Amino acid sequence: MVCKVNCAAIMGVDVLPVIVETDICNGLPSFDMVGLLSYDIKESRERVRTAIKNSGFLVPPKRITINFSPGNIRKAGTYFDLPVAVSILWCLDIIKCRLDDKMFVGELSLSGRVVAVNGVLPIVLHAMERGMKYCFVPAMNVGECRYIKGIKVIGVEDLNELVMLLVSGGYKNYQIKEEIEEENISTVYEHNFKWIKGQVMAKRAAEIAAAGMHNILLVGPPGTGKTAIAKAMKTILPEMSQNEKIEISKIQSIAGKLEGNLVGERSFRNPHHTTTVTAMTGGGINPKPGEMTMAHGGVLYMDEFTEFSRGVMEAMRQPLEDKKIVISRKGGTYSFPADFILLASMNPCKCGYYPDRNKCSCTERDVNKYLEKISGPILDRIDLCVHMNNVDFFDLTRESSEESSEEIRKRVNKAVEIQRKRYENEKIRFNSQLEGENIKKYCNLGKKEQELIGQIYENMDLSVRAYEKILKTARTIADLKNHEEIKYEDIAEAVSYKAMSVRRGL
Repeated sequence: MVCKVNCAAIMGVDVLPVIVETDICNGLPSFDMVGLLSYDIKESRERVRTAIKNSGFLVPPKRITINFSPGNIRKAGTYFDLPVAVSILWCLDIIKCRLDDKMFVGELSLSGRVVAVNGVLPIVLHAMERGMKYCFVPAMNVGECRYIKGIKVIGVEDLNELVMLLVSGGYKNYQIKEEIEEENISTVYEHNFKWIKGQVMAKRAAEIAAAGMHNILLVGPPGTGKTAIAKAMKTILPEMSQNEKIEISKIQSIAGKLEGNLVGERSFRNPHHTTTVTAMTGGGINPKPGEMTMAHGGVLYMDEFTEFSRGVMEAMRQPLEDKKIVISRKGGTYSFPADFILLASMNPCKCGYYPDRNKCSCTERDVNKYLEKISGPILDRIDLCVHMNNVDFFDLTRESSEESSEEIRKRVNKAVEIQRKRYENEKIRFNSQLEGENIKKYCNLGKKEQELIGQIYENMDLSVRAYEKILKTARTIADLKNHEEIKYEDIAEAVSYKAMSVRRGL
């Protein structure tokens, strides 16, 4: 009789159902596995056979055929070991229980120990959506699933423990060991806005970017505080909802970066300027998330922006617009989410001191050539652009308390809550995600404001995208001020940040 065991395959960040079918019959002894399998799954044949033997069970010399259905989906990874072992043991009458309401995932060592694997969280969520009642996972992966309701997640240490639970029915009364309750302790950050002197406009732009998830570019000479503001940015990012925690944790789980619990903070990725296109977008033989996907829901900080390769910059065009990355491979098409804040910083010229002619030795041609490393379409996708000058001695030495990250974050959270209520019936969460008819619906302007934006559009020769960016930024500024409607001054402030990005010369 054929045994069917539920499992799943991860394609990018999507989870697809897979059925492991096993048949054991008389004939020449063999162990065949079919179903469009990668090499690492074919290797599991010897792992599973040895794990079963070392767990004290006898595999008779018969013809064993295992099919991974459906056959048109390429399967990769080591998390199929456990379902394969269960299906064999069921066919050998060692296990006799209902399997259609259970899902199994995990790698086996030669001793029969169940080894932790990547991607358990999204697989468990998928099992719950399919109506499964139980999901058996490696004990080391239970922590990341403990907030999931609607399915019992059972952690197993080894194959013997799994067999015992299934044979005795002990899985029905299984209880996860009590976890120590998390203490509500405020995170102490190494960087804080209260330690950054001056640069009022840059700090204000960072606040707006965090509140509406807008892209931001900081331009200025070396030593003006660009990196300090960038690193302090993560201290004012809005708090995550439970859905956002799960969404980001799924990505971290697939990438193998989730450490036993849901993520508590938004991502802050800081790739080096030598990073390749594949490392940024994701890919490989079995495509994995890249830096842009790892920054989903958080910040992608690109220091020395102009030093990144042209290929990397141009590869960002689609993700910045569509909020996702689509990779086509022979084995299929993979989609990765990429909704992040692009935080970039750069010098105004090659030597870094333009337009200070006392220090800058670059010609106008050199400056323009340097700035041309950033294409117009990329600049068009940046909402806020700030030119930072050196902090004067008075601001640096005066005894005044700068506003802390905690104070700024309170305003950011209030603005985000306003957006949450406004868009509760929409598929978006932040102002930066507005597009099409929703821009007109939620960025409605009065007569005076309409006249102002009309003059700006004509005088600055804006593109439609730049025009919409200004409106969305103005909407965030209004939310920070708790304005129900966008005011004249909100548009004026939004334009002051966009003006630089539409000018090719700095």
